[in-house]
Amino acid sequence: MRFTVLGASGLIGTQVVERLGAGGHEVVPASLSTGVDVVSGKGLDDVLPGSEVLINLTNSPAFDASSIDFFETSMNTIGTAAERAGVRHEVILSIVGVDRVPQLGYYRAKAAQEEILASGPVPYSIVRATQFFEFVEAIMDWTTEGETVRLPTTPVQPMAAADVSAAVVATATGAPLRGVRNVGGPEVFPLDELGRITLGARPDGRQVVTDEQAGMFAAIAGDVLTAPEGTPLAPTYYREWLEHR
Repeated sequence: MRFTVLGASGLIGTQVVERLGAGGHEVVPASLSTGVDVVSGKGLDDVLPGSEVLINLTNSPAFDASSIDFFETSMNTIGTAAERAGVRHEVILSIVGVDRVPQLGYYRAKAAQEEILASGPVPYSIVRATQFFEFVEAIMDWTTEGETVRLPTTPVQPMAAADVSAAVVATATGAPLRGVRNVGGPEVFPLDELGRITLGARPDGRQVVTDEQAGMFAAIAGDVLTAPEGTPLAPTYYREWLEHR
């Protein structure tokens, strides 16, 4: 099969391109660095024709309410170009629980992205993943003050980017779902505990203090960020992943 991967230079995009290539598929990697702009549409008509499947892994340059404009504009631009090129399956990567966190601008933007895809003319699949292992340290950095990391007890179910990319490829090489596929990590942690585990494996002088008001995840109540019951669980465990980083 022939695939076009938008956002091919990102964390998930690079792995998806590699996995598809290893599977014997023809892959067209596309990103701003290759001259493809999903907002203006520049370059889309060069990379989409001939591809049966479009995998859209692009992301907003900001993680706030301004991201709504990015996703609304880019999805409409991509959808028009995909229909014009005869693409038969469009896949996007989203977030578990994205439609249950309206108080966060970025989550509203991702929910809007899903809605635009579902209402478009191209058969589609949505992969919703839980938070990535690779982002845990960034989450901690956001709430670090000196040698203190403040984190709430919000439950999270993180997974490795490698497992996310595997789920995207498995979905993209199958028939369009015309719906959502959830994927999640094998364990649920309170976010503050996850921070302590991270610093236990990679001590840097910081200590985690539980603070239910700290960071963007403090605004999320309950188990919204954990995978729904029955969701297939990824095989990689966080502590094992840390050991090999």
